[in-house]
Amino acid sequence: MADKVAILQLPGQEPIELPIISGTAGNDVIDVRELGSKGYFTFDPGFLSTASCESQITYIDGEKGILLHRGYPIDQLAEQAEYLEVCYLLLFGERPTEQQFVQFKQTVTRHTMVHEQLIHFFQGFRRDSHPMAIMVGVVGALSAFYHDSLDVTNERHREIAAYRLLSKMPTLAAMSYKYSIGQPFVYPRNDLSYAGNFLNMMFSVPTEEYVINPVVEKAMDRILTLHADHEQNASTSTVRLAGSSTSNPFACIAAGIACLWGPAHGGANEACLTMLEEIGTVDRIPEFIAKAKDKNDPFRLMGFGHRVYKHYDPRAKVMRQTCHDVLEELQIDDPLLDVAMELERIAATDEYFISKKLYPNVDFYSGIVMRAMGIPVSMFTVIFAMSRTVGWIAHWIEMLQAPGQRIGRPRQLYTGEEMRDYPKTPRE
Repeated sequence: MADKVAILQLPGQEPIELPIISGTAGNDVIDVRELGSKGYFTFDPGFLSTASCESQITYIDGEKGILLHRGYPIDQLAEQAEYLEVCYLLLFGERPTEQQFVQFKQTVTRHTMVHEQLIHFFQGFRRDSHPMAIMVGVVGALSAFYHDSLDVTNERHREIAAYRLLSKMPTLAAMSYKYSIGQPFVYPRNDLSYAGNFLNMMFSVPTEEYVINPVVEKAMDRILTLHADHEQNASTSTVRLAGSSTSNPFACIAAGIACLWGPAHGGANEACLTMLEEIGTVDRIPEFIAKAKDKNDPFRLMGFGHRVYKHYDPRAKVMRQTCHDVLEELQIDDPLLDVAMELERIAATDEYFISKKLYPNVDFYSGIVMRAMGIPVSMFTVIFAMSRTVGWIAHWIEMLQAPGQRIGRPRQLYTGEEMRDYPKTPRE
């Protein structure tokens, strides 16, 4: 509620009172909706100081290193809840009862298969297609197969679409990987967990049994949990903007996947692995540390620090322990993992890293874990999209349920030519 006002003095006009609105936590916001009628827009490239919506789903305080889902700290959720429990929390607002959770898991599990004709859709892609290119196309194409849940004004349709997307995303993600390497698709199994089922569809083959390592399964579940939602980031805002036109849910999620594909958004853990490959061996680390400290050198240490978190990324604490658990369990002889662990040690002791608060972030650890699991770099962002789907859906539903919801229409500061007449004479 607005209990304070900001006074804005515009040239040649009476002062305008703009309501100051306080939320549960975080910065107050100034309601500037009246400015348009006064002939003014606000100017905020990148929307860095603009609250684009009202939301009850996720809260971030980057200065204090806080990430809350429906009020619960992310580290508690990652350590004490499984991914599907977090999904229920994001979608419905409260932790499920035992009966609700059993029903929720059963519904998700029994809708993991996709329409058999989608196999032919995959065959339209080149074999060397990037899995994210496949995901953008295939997820968007789901609207051609599930016509009975496209009325976004219908609450039941929204719920059906939510279950379908959450259930089928691991299947499509695994299929995109299998197709890219020329292996047969593996059908989902109802006796496995959400994370275990994904691993089985990724790595099993018809010729031999695949045994799921419980440590790896738990690590995958945590990766999904830690990436489930992150407030009004670029891809979530894309889903909301696409959804504001009442576009169908599958198209909206495909738009989110396309946005996430950008290296400035979803490619952070991939960029981290690329950096480790560039360093190559532990003995070359001092050379690259020196480059990172040189203001005139364009080299950047990827996976350290975070645009949002000025303190420690709260997700990294949990992912760090998971990373060490996986490496200890699998005992992999990989020079790049040795490089990563030495970089982690240096970041904790070097004054340069400490003073600039360049702590390893969640992307640093998740990239290492997925490499240790045998997941190729091309699948990193696909897994990110798979985990973030529930956050996108929660925001999409919240937006459609908001009173007075309107289509998104950002304005601009026009700096082009003024009005001019087009010449009647022939072109010279």
